[in-house]
Amino acid sequence: MILSVKNIHKSYGKEKVLKGISFEMTQPQILALVGPNGSGKSTLLNVINNLLPANEGEVTVLGKINKDPNIFKEISYMQDNSVLYDYLTGYDHLQFIGDVQGISKKEILSTAKRVGIDSYINKKVGKYSLGMKQHLLLTMAILNNPKLLILDEPLNGLDPTSAIKVRNLLLEIYKSGTAILLSSHNLAEIDRVTSQILFLKDGNLIKEDISKYEKACYDLKLDNIEKGEKALKQQDIPTEILDESLRVYVEGASLDKVFHILDAEKIKLLDIDKKIWGSEERYKKIFVGG
Repeated sequence: MILSVKNIHKSYGKEKVLKGISFEMTQPQILALVGPNGSGKSTLLNVINNLLPANEGEVTVLGKINKDPNIFKEISYMQDNSVLYDYLTGYDHLQFIGDVQGISKKEILSTAKRVGIDSYINKKVGKYSLGMKQHLLLTMAILNNPKLLILDEPLNGLDPTSAIKVRNLLLEIYKSGTAILLSSHNLAEIDRVTSQILFLKDGNLIKEDISKYEKACYDLKLDNIEKGEKALKQQDIPTEILDESLRVYVEGASLDKVFHILDAEKIKLLDIDKKIWGSEERYKKIFVGG
């Protein structure tokens, strides 16, 4: 058992934030925790890592109660950048972890290069951008090659290129045998790394396998978007005009039909981008009622 969370209750005064949360991770996987701001995601992660006491319930990590400090030799928790010190360099932060965990300078520099912070590792954190801080936090979290990696909003503040790099790194870490529990607001990125999601609503968990709802859609760049939308809608193909493209909701097998219609109407296809349509729609059903 990698992680076992049993009947966790947490209140702040009279406000009940977590109401009997239970779930397990029995093998390496990527599991996403999703919910609106204030839903208790960070509270739950802090309880799991024994940074906050639960009012009731039990957490075990790799067979040990989470109050056992030895678990942190095999797990890591990436929090927000409030844990960073502006007057220290990125390397200072990593060296402190290295000293505690017995990690060599060579391993520190290798991990920094892997994440891509080696070019500014010796700058003081006060001069870092938000994205640079996120990269440092991730480097700190994976420094000990954990068996369980817990991440609180790892994509916060990242530009698209950096988000792609972090996503690929997380997939690489998972494939090497590490279990990952992450919270994120970036549903599009979540869809790219996992279909296993825990939605946190009103202090309760709703466990979902998003693959049951997952569909593909395609963003088409056309030389005449309005004409393309009209032609496809006449054939009962759901579409949506975005800023510079036309989103088409079809299964892959029906894409040929779309191409045929556009060709018949002499509408030129300039570019196509496949999107995953999954957790966002499920989120809307659960939290918005759409």
